Amino acid sequence: MESSSLKKYTRIKWLIPILAAGVISAFTFPPPDDWQDRVLKALATFGKNYPQEKVYLHLDKDYYAAGETIWYKAYVMMQSQPSLTAMDVYVELLDKNGIVVMKKHLPAGGASAAGNFELPETTKPGQYQLRAYTAWMLNFDPAFLCYRNIEIFDPAKRNNLPPRDTVAVKDYAVQFFPEGGNLLENTANTVAFKAIDQNGYPIAVIGDVKDSKGKTVASIKTVHDGMGSFELTPLPGYKYFADVQIAGGQRKSVTLPAAVNTGATLKLFNRGSRIFYQATLANPDDTSFHEMMVVGQIQQQLVYKASLNVAEGRISGFIPTQYLPSGIIQVTLFSKEGLPLSERLAFIKKNDQLAMYFENPVISTEERDKNTIELIIPDTLKTSLSVAVTDADQVVQSDDQDNIVSHLLLTSDLKGYIHNPAWYFRDSSQAATDALELVMLTNGWRRFSWQKILKDSMPQIRYPYEQGLSLKGKAYTKGRFPLANGKVDLIFKQLIDSSTAFTSVPTNSKGEFDLGQVQFLDTVLVYYKGNDKEKAWKDVDVEFDSHFFEKSAPVTFPYPMRPPALLDNNALQKFLTTAWEGNRVNRSIASRSILLKEVNIRERRIAPAETTEKRYVSGMFATSDGYTFDLTKETPTSFNVFQYLQSKVAGLQITGDYNNPSLSWRGGRPTLYLNEMPVDVSMLTTVNINDIAIVKVMRPPFMGGFGGGANGAIAVYTKKGGDNAGDSQVRGFVMNKKVGYSVVKQFYSPDYSVHKETHSLPDKRLTLYWNPHLQVDSASHTAKIQFYNNDFSKHFRVVVEGIAEDGRMGRVEKVF
Repeated sequence: MESSSLKKYTRIKWLIPILAAGVISAFTFPPPDDWQDRVLKALATFGKNYPQEKVYLHLDKDYYAAGETIWYKAYVMMQSQPSLTAMDVYVELLDKNGIVVMKKHLPAGGASAAGNFELPETTKPGQYQLRAYTAWMLNFDPAFLCYRNIEIFDPAKRNNLPPRDTVAVKDYAVQFFPEGGNLLENTANTVAFKAIDQNGYPIAVIGDVKDSKGKTVASIKTVHDGMGSFELTPLPGYKYFADVQIAGGQRKSVTLPAAVNTGATLKLFNRGSRIFYQATLANPDDTSFHEMMVVGQIQQQLVYKASLNVAEGRISGFIPTQYLPSGIIQVTLFSKEGLPLSERLAFIKKNDQLAMYFENPVISTEERDKNTIELIIPDTLKTSLSVAVTDADQVVQSDDQDNIVSHLLLTSDLKGYIHNPAWYFRDSSQAATDALELVMLTNGWRRFSWQKILKDSMPQIRYPYEQGLSLKGKAYTKGRFPLANGKVDLIFKQLIDSSTAFTSVPTNSKGEFDLGQVQFLDTVLVYYKGNDKEKAWKDVDVEFDSHFFEKSAPVTFPYPMRPPALLDNNALQKFLTTAWEGNRVNRSIASRSILLKEVNIRERRIAPAETTEKRYVSGMFATSDGYTFDLTKETPTSFNVFQYLQSKVAGLQITGDYNNPSLSWRGGRPTLYLNEMPVDVSMLTTVNINDIAIVKVMRPPFMGGFGGGANGAIAVYTKKGGDNAGDSQVRGFVMNKKVGYSVVKQFYSPDYSVHKETHSLPDKRLTLYWNPHLQVDSASHTAKIQFYNNDFSKHFRVVVEGIAEDGRMGRVEKVF
């Protein structure tokens, strides 16, 4: 199913039997009148013009050590189908303050994209979040982007781990959710509740519901992950309170929502093959609510509609689910004014996902022996699969799991936090089904507002649906006049391989141009000139539009980042010890390759980085005791030099606002220099990052410049005229830099049947195998997973996730 082979599949027609049949209902009713048409038309317009796109990230592990690589594959879905038109995926690594630490712009194909983040050994330990999305998804609520919480540890502190005890409950909250939205007086109401601690994690509670006279009318007891429900019939003039307590004895009194005596509410009874519904009026004599309508929709597509008439006794019915896929159905009750009165979610849970299982494992726990496992997929459909194999003893799983099935079917459609959503899909037990019903009762649907779309208040499209990279801009002649109806000649030079290409793009009456579907990796030099017969090239200037991903601004999390789930300290210490040893091996491999390159290069010329440094650095600033960053070979996206240096230098602490940061190195403040003259923080924050050629960070003590340097120094050098000679102009062309798709590293999987020099080094891999493009043999429906053991692993956790061309998703996990 990978990029070139994935095709459209007829399962996209799963709505047709329902829509073609007209209306499914327990009753026969006349054609809808105008107010019903208005509701259905609003939904159809929204579903057609604003389709719902989703991204899911499969990671090789749940947590990492500094120095490791985060491997991931992004799966992209559109309206429950593989998003075959998606060509761009964005993935960011955010720290707990919302700062983008790393980011990747990946080319998508076959509804997926694979990438990685290499974590420097200097990465600060703590909580991080991976955020993945398409540009189209940015037009809607950011809460529905893909978020994966991870923790990064410092392997250097492996022998001095802080206690990771259970966090004491300092406070908690209990929320109450009447079914359908409102409590009705004199009516038996189902009321669900959710209890969470100060960090938003579920907590068990017990208690009683009492009326304003102190009479107990219901009992409260958690059923699963802080959730439960009870029945309540509110009486007119009464208020109701919940007296609850947690295991530690902490008691609280919480006021329940007030009951109302007008309107109507909707009750659902999910029976699996059918979903029964019943509309209840607060006042049966109120004729303004005698005519109503029930609408069911999945993924913004109409799947059910029925008219109700209270006077004629038509107040209930059922929604057949045999033709519907697994997922959330949103059922809404409307008044004859076309206004939503009550709403309820239900989950259709079927055994209809992609089946996969392991077979014929040949496993060896001897060091560096070969292992082979067959993955069997009985279905004949094309698939896109990814596989991760990790050490099952040292890389333990978090107790809060969200996998491809639970994410795409559940959490991606609900706002807020759901603890351990994968649990609801591990089996078909009644306990899991009942608990999933509580999730539906305690979580709201917010992908769109009925009130807004009924008023034709649709989302503002700020980001068009992307079809690959594009270069947009505006060309001007002398005097800032648009180059109307002309042409701009462009030469592209790809830095990664020095390849070049030429094209010409027309401008419109406003001087605007748009060159779409260009493809390049990393950074490309774009040389341009105006192709106007009446004016020389030097009289034409081009301004390229900036892409939103080229900017870097702190991210506001849609909900707080929670403390990570607890890990066993013994397992964590073993993991970090191995990671620390693995970092030593990686440094050894890197030093060998660098030494080899230096020997070869010195026979011909001085290394380019050294040449750049020699053009700028003089005197004691030329010391090699530190770090040198050559920005002439990069396209920095940071705000300023301080954000650029974040996590790049071991021991250098940069905290606070990047426009006024606090600096600390070995207990003191490093001295700052601009072109070898001492300056303060405010001066360096104003230097445009694109004007910087070299940044040198000297270890303490540094005594090479005016102003001291006992605590080290940071020296910034701005670009000199003529720097990057040969790139600024090409025979009359002016140069600009543009950032393209991120370069993705290939996973290193050693083949110990072949002798290599690096095989003499210890093998400390914790992720033994990662393949984001696992191929399935079309004849045998089998994929072979083959990998070599490291020097110590005795148990292997193998996880395969993926999607089929008809939109079904699958997952299989086993420890061998």
